[in-house]
Amino acid sequence: MSQRSGQEDPERYLFVDRAVVYNPANQADWTAKKLVWIPSERHGFEAASIREERGDEVLVELAENGKKAVVNKDDIQKMNPPKFSKVEDMAELTCLNEASVLHNLKDRYYSGLIYTYSGLFCVVINPYKNLPIYSENIIEMYRGKKRHEIPPHIYAISESAYRCMLQDREDQSILCTGESGAGKTENTKKVIQYLAHVASSHKGRKDHVPPESPKPVKLQGELERQLLQANPILESFGNAKTVKNDNSSRFGKFIRINFDVTGYIVGANIETYLLEKSRAIRQAKDERTFHVFYQLLSGAGEHLKSDLLLDSFNNYRFLSNGNLPIPGQQDKDNFQETMEAMHIMSFSHEEILAMLKVVSSVLQFGNISFKKERNTDQASMPENTAAQKLCHLLGMNVMEFTRAILSPRIKVGRDYVQKAQTKEQADFAVEALAKATYERLFRWLVHRINKALDRTKRQGASFIGILDIAGFEIFQLNSFEQLCINYTNEKLQQLFNHTMFILEQEEYQREGIEWSFIDFGLDLQPCIDLIERPANPPGVLALLDEECWFPKATDKTFIDKLIQEQGTHTKFQKPRQLKDKADFCIIHYAGKVDYKADEWLMKNMDPLNDNVATLLHQSTDKFVAELWKDVDRIVGLDQVAGMNETAFGATYKTKKGMFRTVGQLYKESLSKLMATLRNTNPNFVRCIIPNHEKRAGKLEPHLVLDQLRCNGVLEGIRICRQGFPNRIIFQEFRQRYEILTPNAIPKGFMDGKQACERMIRALELDPNLFRIGQSKIFFRTGVLAHLEEERDLKITDIIIYFQSVCRGYLARKAFAKKQQQLSALKVLQRNCAAYLKLRHWQWWRLFTKVKPLLQVTRQEEEMQAKDEELIKVKENKLKVENELVEMERTHKQLLEEKNILAEQLQAETELFAEAEEMRARLAAKKQELEEILHDLESRVEEEEERNQSLQNEKKKMQSHIQDLEEQLDEEEAARQKLQLEKVTAEAKIKKMEEDILMLEDQNSKFLKEKKLLEDRISEMTSQLTEEEEKAKNLGKVKNKQEMMMVDLEERLKKEEKTRQELEKAKRKLDAETTDLQDQIAELQAQIEELKIQLAKKEEELQAALARSDEEMAQKNNALKQVRELQAQLSELQEDLESEKLSRSKAEKLKRDLSEELEALKTELEDTLDTTAAQQELRTKREQEVAELKKAIDEETRNHEAQIQEMRQRHATALEEVSEQLEQAKRFKANLEKNKQSLESDNKELTSEVKSLQQAKTESEYKRKKLDGQLQEFMARATEGERSKGELSERSHKLQVELDNVSALLEEAEKKGIKLAKDAGCLESQLQDTQELLQEETRQKLNLSSRIRQLEEEKSTLLEQQEEDEEARRNLEKQLQTLQAQLFETKKKLEEDVGAMEGLEEVKRKLQKDVELTGQRLEEKAMAMDKMEKTKNRLQQELDDLMVDLDHQRQIVSNLEKKQKKFDQMLAEEKSISARYAEERDRAEAEAREKETKALSMTRALEEALEAKEELERFNKQLRTEMEDLMSSKDDVGKNVHELEKSKRTLEQQVEEMRTQLEELEDELQATEDAKLRLEVNMQAMKAQFDRDLQARDEQGEEKKRALVKQVREMEAELEDERKQRALAVAAKKKLEMDLNELEGQIESANKARDEAIKQLRKLQAQMKDYQRELEEARASRDEIFTQSKENEKKLKSLEAEILQLQEDHAASERARRHAEQERDELADEISNSASGKSSLLDEKRRLEARIAQLEEELEEEQGNMELLSDRFRKTNIQVDTLNTELAGERSAAQKSENARQQMERQNKELKAKLGELEGAVKSKFKSSIAALEAKILQLEEQLEQEAKERAAANKIVRRTEKKLKEVVMQVEDERRHADQYKEQMEKANSRMKQLKRQLEEAEEEATRANASRRKLQRELDDATEASEGLTREVNSLKNRLRRGGGGAVSSFSSSRSGRRNLNMDGASVDLSDDDADSRASDHNETQASYVE
Repeated sequence: MSQRSGQEDPERYLFVDRAVVYNPANQADWTAKKLVWIPSERHGFEAASIREERGDEVLVELAENGKKAVVNKDDIQKMNPPKFSKVEDMAELTCLNEASVLHNLKDRYYSGLIYTYSGLFCVVINPYKNLPIYSENIIEMYRGKKRHEIPPHIYAISESAYRCMLQDREDQSILCTGESGAGKTENTKKVIQYLAHVASSHKGRKDHVPPESPKPVKLQGELERQLLQANPILESFGNAKTVKNDNSSRFGKFIRINFDVTGYIVGANIETYLLEKSRAIRQAKDERTFHVFYQLLSGAGEHLKSDLLLDSFNNYRFLSNGNLPIPGQQDKDNFQETMEAMHIMSFSHEEILAMLKVVSSVLQFGNISFKKERNTDQASMPENTAAQKLCHLLGMNVMEFTRAILSPRIKVGRDYVQKAQTKEQADFAVEALAKATYERLFRWLVHRINKALDRTKRQGASFIGILDIAGFEIFQLNSFEQLCINYTNEKLQQLFNHTMFILEQEEYQREGIEWSFIDFGLDLQPCIDLIERPANPPGVLALLDEECWFPKATDKTFIDKLIQEQGTHTKFQKPRQLKDKADFCIIHYAGKVDYKADEWLMKNMDPLNDNVATLLHQSTDKFVAELWKDVDRIVGLDQVAGMNETAFGATYKTKKGMFRTVGQLYKESLSKLMATLRNTNPNFVRCIIPNHEKRAGKLEPHLVLDQLRCNGVLEGIRICRQGFPNRIIFQEFRQRYEILTPNAIPKGFMDGKQACERMIRALELDPNLFRIGQSKIFFRTGVLAHLEEERDLKITDIIIYFQSVCRGYLARKAFAKKQQQLSALKVLQRNCAAYLKLRHWQWWRLFTKVKPLLQVTRQEEEMQAKDEELIKVKENKLKVENELVEMERTHKQLLEEKNILAEQLQAETELFAEAEEMRARLAAKKQELEEILHDLESRVEEEEERNQSLQNEKKKMQSHIQDLEEQLDEEEAARQKLQLEKVTAEAKIKKMEEDILMLEDQNSKFLKEKKLLEDRISEMTSQLTEEEEKAKNLGKVKNKQEMMMVDLEERLKKEEKTRQELEKAKRKLDAETTDLQDQIAELQAQIEELKIQLAKKEEELQAALARSDEEMAQKNNALKQVRELQAQLSELQEDLESEKLSRSKAEKLKRDLSEELEALKTELEDTLDTTAAQQELRTKREQEVAELKKAIDEETRNHEAQIQEMRQRHATALEEVSEQLEQAKRFKANLEKNKQSLESDNKELTSEVKSLQQAKTESEYKRKKLDGQLQEFMARATEGERSKGELSERSHKLQVELDNVSALLEEAEKKGIKLAKDAGCLESQLQDTQELLQEETRQKLNLSSRIRQLEEEKSTLLEQQEEDEEARRNLEKQLQTLQAQLFETKKKLEEDVGAMEGLEEVKRKLQKDVELTGQRLEEKAMAMDKMEKTKNRLQQELDDLMVDLDHQRQIVSNLEKKQKKFDQMLAEEKSISARYAEERDRAEAEAREKETKALSMTRALEEALEAKEELERFNKQLRTEMEDLMSSKDDVGKNVHELEKSKRTLEQQVEEMRTQLEELEDELQATEDAKLRLEVNMQAMKAQFDRDLQARDEQGEEKKRALVKQVREMEAELEDERKQRALAVAAKKKLEMDLNELEGQIESANKARDEAIKQLRKLQAQMKDYQRELEEARASRDEIFTQSKENEKKLKSLEAEILQLQEDHAASERARRHAEQERDELADEISNSASGKSSLLDEKRRLEARIAQLEEELEEEQGNMELLSDRFRKTNIQVDTLNTELAGERSAAQKSENARQQMERQNKELKAKLGELEGAVKSKFKSSIAALEAKILQLEEQLEQEAKERAAANKIVRRTEKKLKEVVMQVEDERRHADQYKEQMEKANSRMKQLKRQLEEAEEEATRANASRRKLQRELDDATEASEGLTREVNSLKNRLRRGGGGAVSSFSSSRSGRRNLNMDGASVDLSDDDADSRASDHNETQASYVE
């Protein structure tokens, strides 16, 4: 839980993603399925849906796997709605139960949120990894904030405590409890870190220190630094490595940080509790002793090692496991840090060296070995090297030390005797001395740290106390230490309950709620009384102290007395287990706890060898002597008598009043702690350990539930459920649940409370379920969940009705459209049928031929009108061009002005924001200064009051001092009197020498009793000083605590009275001692010395008591470990009970006989000296015992056979495990294949993303290129027109004028078409970009869903691997337990049977088995190491491939940014859409009109094409008729008539075509006007959009410039590629050759792949241990795939619902308007109608209520739409993050087959490109090439014919041929160009092809219209030329007919030649037109290729 220095976002570990929480799909799922919680052995609780109720049982279906189960109705617990998911305060849950609490903690923990509130608690779950939430930035974020404003954090608790201390002037406390390894110490350090940062004195004292005192400035920050550095010293001496925790605190501590009036730290104090001193002498497996031993041995230099006589790790017996390093820690570096911290704490070098000597001496205690002598049980010391080293370090004499250990002096009666010690007694004495020495050292260290931290020597204004103590403990074997810890937690839980009662009471009183108040703190009082009650009846601790006074008391007598005294207590029960496992049971708030009272009397007394203690007290080393200065207060060996030779503590013989027990000391320290905490405002922190494997991201439900129960969290929730835990303010309740009561609240303003009361009445809730306060409503548990369910059902009904209305509307609209299409089809069919009937009718043909001749006479008038119209058109054109130039110029000016204004607006907004921030800072600073001023004023007043109280106290103390001086004077007078009497008593000395010997014993007794009384006097004085300090503290809160002050003063008076009584008793005792001193002159000097040393002894007493507590704690911890081992043994014995059926009878017999034996022993001990008959009975019993031992021997042989069977079973189990591992290896091979396929999918996805990016850039580049080419073609077209004009100048003037008019019309039409085309392009581009963005978002969602699937698969695989590792660890644990079981059974058999030879053989066999299992474990460990190495390697590859992922992120970054911009535009335009709805409708109507006009124009163009074809046919007919006319002279008149007729028809056709042209021009003008209007509307909307998007577009300008640069570079590359077009065929051949080469390379790659597969198989053979894991992973992966598919479906359904809701919103808006109309109409009718007024008024009110309801529902739906859009955006963000994570996972195995896949991919791409090129060239351009070739052939044929007919036309033919060649070259160039672009465009996806087809259709329509117009113009020119030629021929023929035959022939020939010339000219013109057509067609094809 330490701070992390990475770049990870800390908000991810603090804030909840509410988009996931407020997911409507989850809400709907919860409502539909009726989800509940049911118990589960694996997960604690599982989600299930109720299917059927069967009385008391319920049929449920599990939500996870769909399985059905039948559970009891009482076992079901309600589930909270999804809106309560990951709630920060669990007290807000509407369903308060264990399942909901566990689920909420689990969800938050898996999301990285380790802190959660539960009412007053802050629950912390150890993450087992570093989180970036403890930096200074986070501290600043929490500084000055309230608890509800910021996420849960330990900093929030610290900040609230600090602010409450400053504002309320009330002391604060933070209580951190939890199991070992849960994070108590780390959270304590974080609290100290926060307070040191926030309340550091060096931050503000530069301004507060007056100039007269410059010295304190030098010490700025030193106190905070020392406070932080005290922790490493305490951790070094008090922390150790355990199985659960590498840095476990083996003591409890209460850190008290004092603050002055201004809130700065002025000092600190540390108190410790229950040090585990037994850890100093022995440790369990895989555990270490205290860190300081390892740090000293690793970090000490050579000189220091020689001074301290240090050795290696393995040479010390007290280091049970040798040098056991901690992962990630270096003991050498930690030693240097500890030394540096001591220097910072101002430790002197002598003090440090003396401490290290003591540490080294503790290790030397363990190296002292004793040996049992042969003939006696007396112990001897064969080697005294260790004793010499020890005595050198501690400053003792070796001989005296060995004598004190081996034969100490013990007082027996009146004499002192030397008692020889056995080996066990000597070992026990040495271990007890080592523990006591280390405990005294630790207590001295804490005292020294307190001395360094408390510089001011005075009490601060306020303090914050931090309690770090172990939580409630329930083990299988619980001893004295667990009783003390659980007793402490009972008191702390009572404090919490009482605090919660006070806060709840204040809340209910503030809200004015009637509720019967319950003080839940009283629930725990019976249990506390059971433990601590002093009498009537006495509690457990009192009975234990009482038993310590009796000489023959044992643990059994203690248990019997306890059952006798407390057997009827409600919290006391007999044990649930057997007698050998538990002695009694206490019902705590966390559950029932069984206690085993083994060696409780010994633990409570904690005896030491007083001979050695005296030597230590008299040591030459001052430091050691100071540690042992309280030697007279210990329990010595002379006070412990009658010990059993094998077990200490069987019987005790003590003298009352000589010592204080461990229970008394601990009870007193706990009472002081609780008194301090009750005077503070407590803050509760509960630390929880998620698993015992120290693995991050894993949470064991049952373990967490047990801790929640032990920590009191569930107790707090129980208290919450008694009242009204769910509170909601009026406004929120009305806003959320008003939908359930639509008619309850009338329209208009109403107070929130009245509205809620009406809603409650309408809901018809039980009055017991709610209370209405002043500002909020209170509900009992489960009520809000019921309301949420009702609300969801209501919303579901509304949405269903809404959807049905919308679907009906759409269906009716579609039906009406079908009807219109049907009627249009009928009209088309009727017209087509009429045309088919008339087209072969001769009269119809005549009508069609005659009709055009009717308008021949009006041709000249029409020509003049056309000229006038042409002049007008030219003028209009010039005006339009001038206006266009002016509009462009004004548009540029407006754009520049807009940009300038936007920049100014941005600058102004920035200045305004800065000014606003400055104003806010100044206001905040002003507020802070005002608060500081008020605080200072209040503090001045408080200081004055405190000063007055101190003056009064000073007077009291002065009077007290005077009393003491008077007492001293009296004592001095008595002393002088004694000296006078001394002279008279000297004569009597000789007579009294005999009496002196008799009175010595009595004198010593009285002296000790006097010391006890003096100690009690000192304690009373210390209590008096403590009460005075409390009075000082209570003076600060005088107004709140006056009653407590009176009580304390009364108590003070009582204490003074008792003290006076004690002083009187002291005077009496002094008088008695004076009488004795008359007789004993030698003792007077000793009395004077005792008076001098009295003050010193009082100080040393406290330290000695504290050290004794620590020694007791160490001893308790050691016994705790013993109990844990015994608990494990009991578990194994339960497992073996099924295999011990044959032994059960013997064991029962043995147990009965052993009980009888114990009873007989007790009877024999009681009546040992009565009769000789009992002695004989005893011998008989011993014989029976011998027989029983023989029977036990036989049973052991049977048991040996059973053990052999167990070994065989174990071997078979191991074989099964190995087979399962081989299956797992096989499955891993299959998973590797799946992994490779996933990698290939990943590569394909990346290539698709790259191709999308390239296609996008290419499409933009091609669009710009097409614009340039369009301009080039326009220039070419104008050149063609010029050439056409030059050719047409040779014809008649009328023809020239017609050509000019046609050219001008053509240019005007081109511009109009170009403008229309640009407008259409802009519209299509806008639509296409929107559709492209939508398609890209869909593709991105698909990719993200696939990525999410793979990510989930990865997580499941990792979890499966972790589970398998856990299973492997469990197997190892089982093996270890089996080994421990074998060892324990062996030990038990040895104890029962003795040193039997048969058991020695069993022992050897068992050792062999242990060695075999150890070898197997080593093999497993080696396999595990291999697994760890492979795992680390894979992790490194994953990290490397994460770097490759960044490149892919950059590729899709542009698309993502555009998508985000588009999402933002949509979100912003939703608010504006309502305003522009009507304009959009009008624009759509106009667009539809323009579409109909465009269709009509296309129809007109088609008709014109048909007319053109008819004219061509007619022209051919005329030519044939002319030939027939020239061939036959007889029919001349007839032919002339027909020619005139045809001339008229042709003129009529020309006239009709002119009218059609005029109509087309009018329609074109109308379309241009409509287009302009559309452009104006679009420009207005674009301007609105641009104003909104300009700020965002400026950010993308730089990226746009970079893209422009890339486009220019690609243009340069395109020019280079154009130059290399001729080499395309060669490149194609080269590609084919490369393809062949690549095939060869692929073959070689396949061979390499085969080799790699072989190597892979070898690796798979090594990885068979993982197959079982991967089989389970496959099943989990399939489940995750199904879940991911369901998630995709849900996502798509959400998108559809979003679109549906948008449509529903529009429909509801229209419905609202319609309702408003109806309302207005009804209002008019009501005003007009007089009858039926009352009914109409009611109807009006109902409609108005309905309208208001619809409006509110509409607003709510709009809010829901916004929430859905926000959620959708957040899901997209989550998808992006999952994309990044999935890409990293996919690339984890990419490197293994990168080369092979790359070659295969190149091969596939080349083949695909080749096939696509061939298919595209064949399919796409086949028709265009054929058409061009056909045109070329036609032109060549015409040229050949004309060359044969007219030799004079050779020049024209050459020109046309040149033009033709140019056209062919251009066609070829454009074809190659199209081929090249086709190769590039084949990489795009299906969406781009759709866009291509749309653009092709638009371009083809435009080109068809342009081509048809040009063809019509050409045909008109041809027709006019033909008509002129015919008229000339007709005239010539007429003249010839008049003149005669010869002239006629010549004129005919000339006219024919003229006609041929005309035809030749026309042919040239046709050729030029065809040339233009070919160019236009090529241009259209080029555009189509660009679009592709």
